[in-house]
Amino acid sequence: MSLDDDALEYHKREPPGKLAIETTKPTNTQRDLSLAYSPGVAAPCRAIDEDETEAYTYTGKGNLVGVVSNGSAVLGLGDIGAQASKPVMEGKGVLFKRFADINVFDIELDHESVDAMVESIAAMEPTFGGINLEDISAPECFEIENQLRDRMDIPVFHDDQHGTAIISGAALINAAEIAGKEVSELDIVFSGAGASAIATARFYVSLGADPDRITMCDSSGIITEERSEAGDVNKYKREFAQDVSEGGLADAMEGADVFVGLSIGGLVDQDMVRSMADNPIVFAMANPDPEIGYNEAKAARDDTVIMATGRSDYPNQVNNVLGFPFLFRGALDVGATEINEPMKVAAAEALAELAREDVPDEVRKAYEDEELQFGPDYIIPKPVDSRVLFTVAPAVAEAAIESGCARIEEVDKDEYVEELEARLGKSREMVRVVHNKAKSDPKRVVLAEGTKEKMIRAAAQLEEDGIAEPVLIGNRDEVYRKMEELGLEFDPEIVCPTTDNLEPYAERVYELRNRKGVTRSEADELVQDSNYLGSTLVEMGDADAMVTGLSHSYPDALSPSLEVIGTKEGASRVAGVYMLTFGNRVIFCADVTVNPEPDADVLEEITKQTADLARRFNVDPRAAILSYSNFGTIDNGGTGRLREAANRLRTDPDVDFPVDGEMQADTAVVEDLLQGDYAFSELDKPANVLIFPSLEAGNISYKLLQRLGGAEAVGPMLVGMDKPVHVLQRGDEVADIVTLAAVAAVNAQEDE
Repeated sequence: MSLDDDALEYHKREPPGKLAIETTKPTNTQRDLSLAYSPGVAAPCRAIDEDETEAYTYTGKGNLVGVVSNGSAVLGLGDIGAQASKPVMEGKGVLFKRFADINVFDIELDHESVDAMVESIAAMEPTFGGINLEDISAPECFEIENQLRDRMDIPVFHDDQHGTAIISGAALINAAEIAGKEVSELDIVFSGAGASAIATARFYVSLGADPDRITMCDSSGIITEERSEAGDVNKYKREFAQDVSEGGLADAMEGADVFVGLSIGGLVDQDMVRSMADNPIVFAMANPDPEIGYNEAKAARDDTVIMATGRSDYPNQVNNVLGFPFLFRGALDVGATEINEPMKVAAAEALAELAREDVPDEVRKAYEDEELQFGPDYIIPKPVDSRVLFTVAPAVAEAAIESGCARIEEVDKDEYVEELEARLGKSREMVRVVHNKAKSDPKRVVLAEGTKEKMIRAAAQLEEDGIAEPVLIGNRDEVYRKMEELGLEFDPEIVCPTTDNLEPYAERVYELRNRKGVTRSEADELVQDSNYLGSTLVEMGDADAMVTGLSHSYPDALSPSLEVIGTKEGASRVAGVYMLTFGNRVIFCADVTVNPEPDADVLEEITKQTADLARRFNVDPRAAILSYSNFGTIDNGGTGRLREAANRLRTDPDVDFPVDGEMQADTAVVEDLLQGDYAFSELDKPANVLIFPSLEAGNISYKLLQRLGGAEAVGPMLVGMDKPVHVLQRGDEVADIVTLAAVAAVNAQEDE
């Protein structure tokens, strides 16, 4: 099937289209319905009648954007009319929701005149928190936006104008730095003089570009003062008319530092690129075919050509989705009355800064063929980078407050970032809780496989974010070499087995293991192993915690820590726990990594330890010991050990959390079952700590919940060690390492 065939099938699949409406409040009972509609709905109506700003309190207005078009300038299709533009506007709504959790109504208006568009859109102000104008032809789009901004007290933003300006502006900031040039000294040439080009040129001036050094070309050539005086250009183009000789695009590009293409494909050849200044910046953004191809422009010269296009199949895609969702997110969250120039500049600067940071593994995996490291081929972040939300929205919100257009006077940035993370899933919110606890008193955390790229990148993030003080174990020269390759600038503590004095650690290993068959010379050999050395550092108090396992099997990574550190007092075993999140629900699953067939004693220990872990995430534990039996319905050896463990826990005066069992999984997690046939249970709400009868059951269950149930998993987190040690799964990402290091640091805080 062709792309067109696939797209038609995609859009017509039931239900047709790409958007739907869902309820945000319960509607299960008569009481719910009486609150949602008549008679209960009268109360918020009266409150809003008294104070219209209460609409932001009692309705979804504050998170609702209208995507409005008349279909007069649909990208790549032209003037196709309002009805035919609807799939595009629905698609815009998808992007708003996917990237910034903003709800959208798409509005297609069958109007041609400026006045009709303005009147219709302005009348919708009570409905929306913001208006995104889309695919409206120039020059009408300028007048429509200007009039609406004057009339409406909510943000109005024409993305076709400003979106490209902001994203390419971020690229310009970084490209200029790489080229060793100041933005104010750049000679910039534009190909195209439509809405997007004029808005982009204006925005570059806001970023510091000199308007006298901007040359704009339309289909008739360079826009000169002579053409302007002759009435050959409209008032918007006239803004960039220059007192130069008439000529074409090739003449304008000679000696230029920057080419900005917002016109049509194939206008620029290699000779024109060769005529530009040293290390030229070429933004060929015509779609679907750029003014000059990426490879063609790169091959035109021997020096560095910093190239960006509007295409996703080449580096440095100027994609508006990096802008509009996050601009509106920041604007809506502070009740901004407009999206002004300081907010747009803040967005561009935040994007530029983010491109200089280490790129998460989830983004690297999505772009396996690209080297995602700040440089000529990576000057703007990728659209799938979730950090864009946490970077751009706060910058925009802060700029709105500082520029005086926000209804909210102050925002705590850390709290705001937490709110944004919660929009992307409960697991991010839970991880943030642990990160914040770790930051309150950072601990020394050993990263045992210290020469691994992911460990080094994790160490950099731990240090930069103040989560922990990383201690890398490995060859010092190799660590520094990889840091240089990764472009990381920090000064980690490194323990090098080949050059540092390990005598005290070897002696300690010998003391601990000499009656387990370890000789003194063997102890010297053992501490050359990063897991033994890291465990000994922690055991002796030279570090507070350890994370390992990236390149070892789970048993091999765990064994040295058990031999050197051992289990905590009163514990005979350790266990592995995963935290799973579903929407707003959180559960802790144990044991999923260590104990094959736990008896009643081990089950009792695991339950207590997992409950303690839940509390570190600010979760009040409610534990269920799972079985295929419900409270004695099946009586055999397998269910007996589960029942015994539950009985001990239930009657233990030191256990200060509700626990019961043995019970089936649905009994444990379905409130109606607990309050119906099993109302006698100690659990009055669904369990959030699930203790499995065997390692096999636990491991299978958490993976099924993750893969088929859509759960997000954090872990495995090791409980029961005398000092904090966590063992990764092979192939874990940097984010996983950072999270387990944070958990380890919190463990260490609580062990003091």
